[in-house]
Amino acid sequence: MAKTVLVVEDEKPIVDILTFHLKRAGYEPLTASDGESGLALALSGNPDLILLDVMLPKMDGFTICKAVRRENAAVPIIMLTAREDESDKVMGLDLGADDYITKPFSIKELLARVGANIRRTSVTREESAPADVLESGRLRVHTGRMEVSVDGTPVDLSQREYDLLLFLMNHAGAVASREELMHKVWNFDYVGDLRVVDVAVRRLREKIEPVPADPVYILTKRGVGYLFSGEVHA
Repeated sequence: MAKTVLVVEDEKPIVDILTFHLKRAGYEPLTASDGESGLALALSGNPDLILLDVMLPKMDGFTICKAVRRENAAVPIIMLTAREDESDKVMGLDLGADDYITKPFSIKELLARVGANIRRTSVTREESAPADVLESGRLRVHTGRMEVSVDGTPVDLSQREYDLLLFLMNHAGAVASREELMHKVWNFDYVGDLRVVDVAVRRLREKIEPVPADPVYILTKRGVGYLFSGEVHA
């Protein structure tokens, strides 16, 4: 069955181009031309991925992204923005977007990111541990159920955050560069904007670390990347 891509975009020429190329690539596109209908389709249409414009009538893309993430942590969201303002890009990532593409964009690059994000959520990850449970200090990950808890309290992670945590725990003590994380966790075959890694790490720290500003689990190796500190028990 073809994977469904929801395109929330108010510029008809862009919608027509995206629809044509998505169909040609084997996807089934859904479209919405304003924020309210886009949010409704995102919540009811069960898309496999959302291409979400930032500037929309009735409701902006940031509001939609936040609302979708409250209901669905797993669906990949790629923000489409004409803005070059760095704060807009980081805001989208902070709200739970997986990636962003700045207009005008290359169709080849966009389709590559769509494919990478859909593959990440639709196949069993090679990095999943064979054990049902991984533990380190106060942190517990039930890999079979994809559940994470700290001191017995469930922690709500997005799919990306869960994948990132699992990869780092499975390679505890080893430093992973941002480029490696982009390839292994984001499943990109090219080097994208490495800020998506930094934002994801920060969001993950805010959810699992006792003091996010002074982390004990996910440490930064300055100039190199990140590592999971501490022993991991299966």
